[in-house]
Amino acid sequence: MCNDYAHRVSVDAYIRAFSQLKIPLRFEGGRPNLEPRDDIWPTEPAPVIRRDDEGAVLSQMRWGFPPGRPKGAPVINFRSENRRFADSRRCLVPASQFYEFTGTKSPKSKWKFTRTGADWFCFAGLWRPANDNTPESFTLLTTAPGPDVAPIHDRQMVVLDPADWLAWLDLTRPEKELLRPLPTGSFEVEQVR
Repeated sequence: MCNDYAHRVSVDAYIRAFSQLKIPLRFEGGRPNLEPRDDIWPTEPAPVIRRDDEGAVLSQMRWGFPPGRPKGAPVINFRSENRRFADSRRCLVPASQFYEFTGTKSPKSKWKFTRTGADWFCFAGLWRPANDNTPESFTLLTTAPGPDVAPIHDRQMVVLDPADWLAWLDLTRPEKELLRPLPTGSFEVEQVR
């Protein structure tokens, strides 16, 4: 399952995309300096977009909900099938590409997935506010693999079409329509190791 993705999205790209959706985009703590990152790993901070009363806000959050048991791993991926998210805090997690790994011995083969015809995309995610022990955090939703991912892995991250971003944030359409694999040709796949 995806435990590594890249972020090479400029702030201007965010502004353009959200202005086309007619959603004002604000930046928590002021306009960020988002350095390109080829690898974002669990427990690291990453950009997340969530809805608020004034539009949408971009902030940095930690990848991975706190573990459900002592000494457990953070919850970085969350299965979406047959679940309801109306009472959840929904978010978009922008990325330029994600990786899957195959093989049983190190170094495993590394496969890069980029969105066909786009420089970046958004995963469907959930976020949690900070509490006494943990900072704000997010997890990525998963689904059955689409035809581009199935030869490499038996699950995939939910990647939303831009036309579905607002529907996910506001949940104006059923989860089943939004949290699904994309059709053949949606991703370009390349072995990078």
